[in-house]
Amino acid sequence: MAKKITIYDVAKRAGVAISTVSRVLNQSPYVSDETKTRVEAAIRDLEFYPQANARKLAKREPQIISVAVPTFTTPFFNEVLKGVKDEIKSMDLDFIIYNTGSDNPEKHFEQFLEKGIPDALIIFSIEITDFIHRRIKDLPIPVILVGSDHPEYDYIYWDNYKGGYLAAEHLIKQGFKKIGMIRPHSISKISDLRERGFRDALREYGLPMDEDCLVSGITRKHAGFSEEAGHEAIQILKHRNKMPEALFCSNDAQALGAMYALKEMGLRVPEDVAVMGYDNIKISRYIELSTIDQKMYQVGRQAIQRIAAMFKDPDIAPLRDKVTPELIIRKSTQRG
Repeated sequence: MAKKITIYDVAKRAGVAISTVSRVLNQSPYVSDETKTRVEAAIRDLEFYPQANARKLAKREPQIISVAVPTFTTPFFNEVLKGVKDEIKSMDLDFIIYNTGSDNPEKHFEQFLEKGIPDALIIFSIEITDFIHRRIKDLPIPVILVGSDHPEYDYIYWDNYKGGYLAAEHLIKQGFKKIGMIRPHSISKISDLRERGFRDALREYGLPMDEDCLVSGITRKHAGFSEEAGHEAIQILKHRNKMPEALFCSNDAQALGAMYALKEMGLRVPEDVAVMGYDNIKISRYIELSTIDQKMYQVGRQAIQRIAAMFKDPDIAPLRDKVTPELIIRKSTQRG
């Protein structure tokens, strides 16, 4: 096993006292720019990640839980983080949110760890690449994945394949024959599984898949899981003259944009085009959008409950939880 890098190694590499390294780590103003640059270079070269609140962790008195998310401005993550916030209120804990972004998450995750290691870490909907795995596998803190899975960590993830299957099956059972799909902009495990479930349902029920009816919007914000992308996808389908009878959107935000674009064209939902969403965000109920419920709020609370259990018993049996999605039927997919 590789030797664990300590603050002493950093001090030796930078040619400074341990107290100076400590000042740099704590962002003290009483360090010259030249010395600070030298210490920071040593930290990067040695891949030293200082642990925040080490004394309290040693006493099993954790304070801070870090939550790493690709974004916190979407309705999906707002709902998940609301569950985190509400559950943590009853504990003597606090949490900080770090936005890794959907673009180059490995780079942002590296920058996140350079800020210091918290008492626990929840990673939401970020694929655990080999690079990220190497950065977190030896952290002496509880780590839980939400929305992804890995054999070496506790995780809670959604059955995206089943969600995609349920969405397509519902539209098929409503009698629709020409069914399209709005996909996100970037390929990920989540989007791939939803599409595979969707395609498999069509195939099993004997319906053809017209590839021209599978479309992504142009806007790359939130990896294409956005209202703008949904609106643009409808414009593309109109340009192709491939408007389907029913449309499965990869999330509710896309569905909102799609429904607005259809209204602009004078098309009615569901009479002219049925629209199916995914996530069951709060607004979907008020616009009568059929969707797939992922129980985001409950999952946020469960993640904190699990971290609390790991604090109490570091040797607790691993958690491997798959959340089963639920079909929510509303007016947007019902004809007659």
